[in-house]
Amino acid sequence: MKRVVVTGLGALTPIGNTTGEYWQSLVNGVSGANPITRFDCEKFKTKFACEVKNFDVLNFIDRKEARKMDPFTQFAVVAADEAMADSGLEGNFDPDRTGIIWGSGIGGLTTFLKECSDFVKGDGTPRFSPFFIPMMISDIAGGHISIKYGLRGPNFTTVSACASSNNAILDAYTYISQGQSDVIVTGGSEACVNEAAIGGFNSMKALSERNDDPLTASRPFDLDRDGFVLGEGAACIILESLDHALARGAKIYAEVAGGGLSADAYHISAPHPEGVGVINVMRYALQNANLKPEDIDYINVHGTSTPLGDIAEVIAIKEVFGEHAFKLNISSTKSMTGHLLGGAGAVEAVASILSIQNDIVPPTINHFTDDPAFDPNLNFTFNKAQKREVRAALSNTFGFGGHNVSVIFKKYN
Repeated sequence: MKRVVVTGLGALTPIGNTTGEYWQSLVNGVSGANPITRFDCEKFKTKFACEVKNFDVLNFIDRKEARKMDPFTQFAVVAADEAMADSGLEGNFDPDRTGIIWGSGIGGLTTFLKECSDFVKGDGTPRFSPFFIPMMISDIAGGHISIKYGLRGPNFTTVSACASSNNAILDAYTYISQGQSDVIVTGGSEACVNEAAIGGFNSMKALSERNDDPLTASRPFDLDRDGFVLGEGAACIILESLDHALARGAKIYAEVAGGGLSADAYHISAPHPEGVGVINVMRYALQNANLKPEDIDYINVHGTSTPLGDIAEVIAIKEVFGEHAFKLNISSTKSMTGHLLGGAGAVEAVASILSIQNDIVPPTINHFTDDPAFDPNLNFTFNKAQKREVRAALSNTFGFGGHNVSVIFKKYN
């Protein structure tokens, strides 16, 4: 088995349009939630989200090309460009052994909504864009990145709801560790701040409706949490075999230790109340990484700010980590970014990697009232970042349908 390392990062998020901006906002506890600007949301129960801000795609992508892309693909290409530049890979890879494995839970929902709405409002004549289908399909972000950089290795997209991009990262790790590829460009993106997503999640009662105070609406582990805040954006990670990275003198952020996958097999949208699938996925990840619970210093939790989900995850953490759970730092960066759905794992992987590199744990912001459901002796890193050695970080993502994926990163040495 080959060792796999991280050599490039890119991020386009609601709290920063580059990796550096994103990290500084995380450390400083910045909330990305604001009133929605994408559409008129007056009649919707939720009127806010974590949108990408101050972003003009034409500063990054030619107008003609940008018009052929749904926003989720635009976000993906911009994040990949930053990660590729950061890695110094261009001109230093074999295109036949370099691939792209991307994650997106929904894909081009904005394009789908627009094209179908235009048809319904018309006279029944089908005037669909010739780019409708290529813009909508979830795999197209990876397709664009592959074409731009000439990556002829594995090229596919993982779709496992909110676990999608962790799924992609773990698949990329597997391809490299087994020697099938030298380099994989991986990550995830989502762009669903639109009428269909807000309306659909509202009908499920999944979203926070704290319209009077959007900045504090995402409240993981707080007594008064009332649902997640929808986010958008992308993050990209360059994974490389250690041999390949050393041969070209690449800088190394961290090592991918391993990961795990499991299913709740319980409910289409609710977590197993006893955290069975989450217990399994973290144990599988530790086994795959050949690590003990005591080797983990930080868990970037799924922590969506939903009443049931937060409880199930903490039950699982206490079961897997035992007494060591009280020595961990736990935090939910969704308290700042909102929930990027299929892109969540990627932006949270970047947070986990940078926590290892900088020995800083970003906070869980917006904590006001303790919930008696949670042991007060656990360290949820409430409201302020904490400095500590982070030897290894575990990143959890769970998706509708009971999909669970955990990935572990560790210091490279």
